[in-house]
Amino acid sequence: RFWKGEYATDKISAYQTLYTCLETVAKLAAPVAPFFTDRLFTDLNKATSKNTAESIHLSTFPIADTAIIDKALESRMEKAQTISYLVLSLRAKEKINVRKPLQRIMIPVLNNQEKEEIEAVANLIKSEVNVKEIELLDDASGILVKKIKPNFKTLGPRFGKDMKAVSSAIMQFDAEKISTIEQKGEIILNINEKNITLSIEDVEISSEDIEGWLVANANGLTVALDVTISEALRNEGIARELVNRIQNLRKDAGFEVTDKISVAIQKDEIIENALNDTLENYIKTETLTNTITLVDVVDNGTDIAFDNIVTKIYIEKL
Repeated sequence: RFWKGEYATDKISAYQTLYTCLETVAKLAAPVAPFFTDRLFTDLNKATSKNTAESIHLSTFPIADTAIIDKALESRMEKAQTISYLVLSLRAKEKINVRKPLQRIMIPVLNNQEKEEIEAVANLIKSEVNVKEIELLDDASGILVKKIKPNFKTLGPRFGKDMKAVSSAIMQFDAEKISTIEQKGEIILNINEKNITLSIEDVEISSEDIEGWLVANANGLTVALDVTISEALRNEGIARELVNRIQNLRKDAGFEVTDKISVAIQKDEIIENALNDTLENYIKTETLTNTITLVDVVDNGTDIAFDNIVTKIYIEKL
């Protein structure tokens, strides 16, 4: 948000949010880190003259404003974090680098509210975990097979001698009962001629992997990740890797973030086959590159290796 696009509402909002966070955290931390926070405070204030106090230690300590707490926003972001965590953990399990794009994830939703919350943060999730599509399933019974087992840590203290009968009943749950306890958070069972209320904390629900997909669960959410990598996705992954390497070279060379560069890449068959006009333009935009040239030999270049690709890259400031 800081780097891309024009200086419009979205970028301004990002800067103002960062400023507010830095200023507030500085004031909160001032009693325990007096010198650093005072420097941060005065540096910020030089740019805005927002505060009249000459030092952070002469400013007013922050007071919580409960009027701006947005519980709906917090709930949406909590789902975005959980889904992102699950997808990233699946990527790590399969050793699929985040720079490699994947096509889609499937998420079963329990109700319209959950569906709307995930839809509201879908673009954030896709950007964070590098997937193209998010498919929300109203009824996942035909695609994702749910499994349930007892959580003995909670069942023992609650049900004592009836725990064995309760756990046996849980193991017999069909898809309908699993769906009921997921949606309502509880279910009533008749155990030894007694009605007992079983809560979602008393069970552990997971989903079976399906061919070509990986499945993970956390905090009542299930995510299925398509791990099939098409040629188009592979090529985009190569472009992202090149962006990463070029950005690192820019940093190592001490270039300013606004410096324009030219890039020479030693010819590699995989890279040549992968790059097209769209991906080349993507690399140029991300790295502020004017020209990308594929040459037979790169003198004084930096060795680069990833995904069976071995080449050299040389960058030059214009």
